[in-house]
Order: sequence, then structure tokens, then C-alpha cells
Amino acid sequence: MTEITEYITNDFKAIDSHDSIAAVQDFFSDLHFSHFPIVEEGVYIGSIASEDIETFDSDKEVADYRFTLEGFFARTNTIWLDVLEVFAKNHTNLVPVLDENNTYVGYYEIEDIMKFFHETPFLKEPGGIIIVRKPILDYSMSQITQIVESNNGKLLGLFISEADVDSVEVTMKITLGAMNEIIQTFRRYGYEIISEHQEDNYINNLKERSDYLDKYLNI
Repeated sequence: MTEITEYITNDFKAIDSHDSIAAVQDFFSDLHFSHFPIVEEGVYIGSIASEDIETFDSDKEVADYRFTLEGFFARTNTIWLDVLEVFAKNHTNLVPVLDENNTYVGYYEIEDIMKFFHETPFLKEPGGIIIVRKPILDYSMSQITQIVESNNGKLLGLFISEADVDSVEVTMKITLGAMNEIIQTFRRYGYEIISEHQEDNYINNLKERSDYLDKYLNI
């Protein structure tokens, strides 16, 4: 699989802190970036937001608005899932990248990271998605894995897709196998099944028809 660092780009050089606000306003007007990195004497000092730049005085320099810069970044050794978290937490479509010596090396764009995500086995390999919910104090990742594997299933990946003070939802992708047995085992262990499944629909249809027949025969 491609290394995430292969997506680091320098298609546009970082903005210098002594560039004029007018030049930066022109830069953002032509491009779709929500933020862009600012360097001072080659050192990354933060990212400027496109929303902010619209309100700045075009006659001034970027350095005059240093206090508005946002300091988020990823490192060259940051794993892709943590990179994705930086994007999400900062509501940005661009993340600057620094090496272990804090040297600015380029940036990631969200489209490229999503492309990388789509190449992971979690999305690329064929399989089925199951979403389960359980009280937050009762769920166990090791138990979830055990339930899947005890029914001859193999996990391609799982993550907590929703959580509050009471419960968690866990989304998992499983190589196609004994899906119905896996679902029924989750139910026996007290997990609520959030996702819909053909096997469940078939069982529900049978139940509805049975209920209908019962009512019909009792008329």
C-alpha cells in the first residue's frame, strides 16, 4: 500500500509572513483552501484561514495578523488516522506537515487523505458492515472481536462511530461469512444491532406473515 507521506505536496509554496494581505486575498480567491501555511524565515508559524483573510486590511502584511494564525499541523511520521483527526478537529481541508526537526516540508489535502483511506482494506476489501450499540460500561473491543472470530468471521477493521455518556456505537467491517450467526451472537451478549441486514429483514418478513396468518385464522 502507498505510504501516506507520498501525498505530501508543495504544489503551492507556503505564504511568507511578509507577504501583503492583498496578495494572500488574491491567492485564496483563486483556490479552494480553507487554510494555508505561513512561514517566517522558513519556519512554520501557523495557518491563516480563508474566512479571516476577507476581513483583513489589504494594505497590511500577514505578520500584522499573527495573532489570528492557527497552529495545527501533522508530522511526517503521523499515521493516517491521526492525520484525518487533525483535519476533522480543525475543520480544514489542508494540513501543514513538519518533520521531526520542526522543518516545514509541505502539506496534505483532504481529498488525497480520503483517497488513501479508500485504499485501506477497511473500504477496499469485500465484506459486510455491522453496527452495534451497548452501554458504555458494558462493551468490550476484545469481546466484539471474539464474537466475530468465534463465528469464523474476520475483522477488516472497527471503530467507535458514535458515543455519549450512556452508550457507544461500534462500526465494524467483516469479511463475508456467517453474518446472521454473528448478528445473533451479538444479540445474545446484549448488543443492540443498529445496522439493517438482509437476514434480519427475511426473519422479520416471516414473522409479519406469521402474525398475519395467526390473526386471519383467529377471525
